[in-house]
Amino acid sequence: MTPIEQAARALAATPPDPTAADWRASLPQLRAVIAALHEPSRAMTQAGAEIVRHVGAEESVVGHQSDAANIWRFMIDALRQEAAGL
Repeated sequence: MTPIEQAARALAATPPDPTAADWRASLPQLRAVIAALHEPSRAMTQAGAEIVRHVGAEESVVGHQSDAANIWRFMIDALRQEAAGL
């Protein structure tokens, strides 16, 4: 299941039910949310910067891919923490 499908299913679920058959109906709203989240917040960029500090030229392609995935995860975690404070 792709992240887009997971997110659409999460939007469609009330109460949360990952097997909701009508998840595709949530795709327009999900695309709008993704577009709105395109620019990271300051906290997100700081969280991503923590990983970038550890990237070295000698690192393998797999290592760089892992770093990129970790940057995204740290940035999303920072976003979730910001949202929890609202």
